[in-house]
Amino acid sequence: MRAAELAAFGASVAGVTARRWGRAADAAAADLAALWADGAAQGWFGLGGEDALDAALAAIRELGRVACPLPVMDGFVAMRVLGREGRLAEQIATGQVRVLVAADSGTGEAAYVDGGTAATHVLTLPGGGGPARLRPVTACREVAGLAVPPWSMLELGPEQARAELDAAAADQAMVLLRLGLAARAMAAAGRAHEMAIEHAKTRRQFGKPIGSFGAVQQRTASCQIDVSAAGHLLGRAVDAWLAGRPDWLLQAEIAAEFIAGAARRVHLGAQHTLAAMGYFEEHDAPWLFRRVHADIARLNALPLRAGEVADILVETPASLPAFDLGPVGESFRAEVREFLAVTPHEADVMVPAMAERGWFGFGWPAEYGGRNASLAEQVVLNEEVMYARAPVTIQIGSVMLLGHSILRHGTAAQKAAFLPLIRAGKLRFCLGYSEPEAGSDLASLRTKAERDGDDWVINGQKLWTTGAHLASHVWLAARTDPDAAPPHAGITVFLVPMDTPGITIQQHRALSGEISCTVFYDDVRVPDSARVGEVNGGWKVITDALAGERVLMGGIAASLHRQLDDLLQAVRADPAGTVGPRGSAARARLGELAVTLQANRALVAAAIGATAAGGGARLEAPMAGVLGGELAEAFGEAVLDILGPRAALSGEVPGTPGGGAFEYGLRLSVMYVVGGGTNDIQRGLIARGLGLPR
Repeated sequence: MRAAELAAFGASVAGVTARRWGRAADAAAADLAALWADGAAQGWFGLGGEDALDAALAAIRELGRVACPLPVMDGFVAMRVLGREGRLAEQIATGQVRVLVAADSGTGEAAYVDGGTAATHVLTLPGGGGPARLRPVTACREVAGLAVPPWSMLELGPEQARAELDAAAADQAMVLLRLGLAARAMAAAGRAHEMAIEHAKTRRQFGKPIGSFGAVQQRTASCQIDVSAAGHLLGRAVDAWLAGRPDWLLQAEIAAEFIAGAARRVHLGAQHTLAAMGYFEEHDAPWLFRRVHADIARLNALPLRAGEVADILVETPASLPAFDLGPVGESFRAEVREFLAVTPHEADVMVPAMAERGWFGFGWPAEYGGRNASLAEQVVLNEEVMYARAPVTIQIGSVMLLGHSILRHGTAAQKAAFLPLIRAGKLRFCLGYSEPEAGSDLASLRTKAERDGDDWVINGQKLWTTGAHLASHVWLAARTDPDAAPPHAGITVFLVPMDTPGITIQQHRALSGEISCTVFYDDVRVPDSARVGEVNGGWKVITDALAGERVLMGGIAASLHRQLDDLLQAVRADPAGTVGPRGSAARARLGELAVTLQANRALVAAAIGATAAGGGARLEAPMAGVLGGELAEAFGEAVLDILGPRAALSGEVPGTPGGGAFEYGLRLSVMYVVGGGTNDIQRGLIARGLGLPR
């Protein structure tokens, strides 16, 4: 379905459910059988006949928001397994045969199922292939506990229909059920999250809304990251299904496994924000709590023969599924990969070779030496060179951070002077943003530039200016109006040669081994021609550069993707000695890294997509940044635990797994969390983007 059709269908499901089921707090008394009949009349149980997974999940999400376990996905699977045409398919679609689907236990029973009191039949799935059997329910016993309505233990009668499934088909049916449970749990958690946000805006403690408290903002932002990432992973799984991609099962299982952790984190976070208001059963939150945890618990009852994500990655040559950027993007990806495969990874070779191909600045208009390359091609170039660890990060950064801003705000003379240098890969720059009192809070910077005739005189100090000792120019933000309100309205950007008199550099070696500098500006005199953009218009120049940062952000995910593939190479060489058998803690750790990395890649793609659409990526970009930085830290530490001391060796030691990238990546990971605005600050931006007060 198209987006508008899906939205209309979801609204219809919500309307029917509201009339027949009510709200989440009505779960204990609601009539599931009646809703089953209404849903069948609306066509919800015939979606399997149309392969409309997008519509099925849209319905499931609306049901999850009111803690309703109506088994729409069971009907979807049953129709696909037993046949999409004929009398039985019609009976399933119309609700005359109300089917639940469960793994075949070999006992003649189906355990811990939702909707047992309303079901007439159970379809049992063979775990490793074999007959899937449709059997009538002969007895039902409810078992009280976390789930409301209660789970049931069903006794089953003789087989009434069957279908032979191979192992792959059985796994596909199982993963559909798992995806449905995950989507429902995430929808329930997401609804609780929404209520927590609204509560945080209005609930007052100590004279102000609780949403202004830092702890609430941090927690809410973390929950939003999980909610958004889960939504994008579900969307990717649906797209893969509709496109018939061979990696669909892995995509779906990645979504299910990520949500298994995320849904519980989100709901508990919401409960903590709602506090006592959401603890009592007059509120919807306790009933959503039950639904989230009951659905996630049931995932363990639906195992895949292919195994969990970690098993698939360890036991097969698979890597994380690619993010298809369309025919143009993927055609260019093949070209870049071929180039990287045959070109020596030495800066003095690769930089001129890429410049000769016109890849630095190829997204610019033709009059400035570009070819109007698509955003997809620009993303592909950044991803591939970062994955390949090609020595061109400075040149790519010059294009994305300086080049785009000069194009938008530079004078004709600045364009003529600097764009050719950037295209040739010959401009080495550093960023003069952070200060002793203005790290993440760039608007409060104090380095000042005062007009003196046709010149500006700059005084101040910048910190953490990476690469300043090698740079030819600094992209410098300075205050030109000390009285501006708001403060960011008084900033101007200058592009200053680093050999200008009055500039003094003090070097510091970072944990990663990189050189970052303190730079002192003492009566540094520059002509007005060094100014980029309008006087006091620097904030616009800086924020416009964020579009380039969104593309560069994908480099972190690409770097981690390469580390994951290096880790898999080491693990596959000795699975028993590194991660052990299926079900081991080490495999679970590996799986968590993989699904979180795919979630980060999905958020990066969303941020780039929002930028391309002109939406500004107000939430997507900081969410991707936060998740990527914290994943980098977790990844480095996990690799040490999985591979042991070998992972702590540098690339200078022959045979080191990953060529030393693991220990270097761990040392660098802290910068991903604190550089460009700490994750704490980024979470605050996310919280305010959700409407929480300052």
